[in-house]
Amino acid sequence: MLDKVLGYFSNDIGIDLGTANTLIFVKGKGIVLTEPSIVAIDKTTNKVLAIGKEAKEMIGKTPEHIQVIRPLKDGVIADFDTTQAMLKYFIQKVHTSFPLARLTNPRPRVVVGVPSGITTVEKRAVIDAAKQAGAREVYLIAEPMAAAIGAGLPIDQPGGNMIVDIGGGTSEIAVISLSGLVISSSIRVAGDEMNEAIINYLKRNYHILIGEQTAENVKINLGSATASDRDEKKMEIRGRDMTGMPRSVVIYGKDIREALEDVVTQIVNAVKSTLEKTPPELAADIVERGIVLAGGGSLIYSLDKRLMEETNLPVVYCEDPLTAVARGIGKALQNIDLIRRVSIK
Repeated sequence: MLDKVLGYFSNDIGIDLGTANTLIFVKGKGIVLTEPSIVAIDKTTNKVLAIGKEAKEMIGKTPEHIQVIRPLKDGVIADFDTTQAMLKYFIQKVHTSFPLARLTNPRPRVVVGVPSGITTVEKRAVIDAAKQAGAREVYLIAEPMAAAIGAGLPIDQPGGNMIVDIGGGTSEIAVISLSGLVISSSIRVAGDEMNEAIINYLKRNYHILIGEQTAENVKINLGSATASDRDEKKMEIRGRDMTGMPRSVVIYGKDIREALEDVVTQIVNAVKSTLEKTPPELAADIVERGIVLAGGGSLIYSLDKRLMEETNLPVVYCEDPLTAVARGIGKALQNIDLIRRVSIK
């Protein structure tokens, strides 16, 4: 009985713990926090100086003794202590923002979205980090499952639902039926690798060095997965040349399409490989229902067209791909039986 009372007042939360961004869904409130998964640390004292948006603003602009890091790599914890500090900050930020939570101050139940290919050691790291950050109970849900729930797919029905969730660190491809992952593939190639490909291409072909945030901006404005009207679109970027001097150049969409080709091809091949392993009856459902895209990395221009050309299947975006995983976790929070049914054991 006490657990039920605490559950009512504790504002249980769901966390989309992404390589690029962390989103938090609070039961009864919706998505209440969207912050970059970035932490700034003073290397001399090992003290955390800033987390989230404040830390992101410091990228590329810090003195030598301040280090700005991403504690998650490829969708999993790379730096345990820093991830724990970041989670604790985010959980406390949202948990103490509600009057009832401040009054009763119970520890919340937490549901975390993780890559489907997560290892046992990586699972334990996420659970330990969440518990040490203040959670009383921790459940893990595979990101493609959460994205499918957020997209409104009938995951509990006996039929094939294919979801492709492209985030910052991983691309998750899965075929779901009867609340389970029938076939899934998790490749550590996604939005971050697209940014890295742009940085390397411009360094190699234009002899200019740019930062991560500039690469992200170029990807959004010029990036594409197929030849399109974006090929002739251009923009001026600023960086520094190989001598260390500031420099600006004009680049075109066709350059960035070429830069992204290897990464896009790896994602497309992973989708095709998953389809090849899908049981025939479920494959027939996918022919009818198509492939659903989710995640910020899926928003690269004309990726849906590229996948349609390569698979000969309908491809559609879910509503608000950036928040699909967080919304799916949020829906699961409303139903403890659903959490237990779809969580990773």
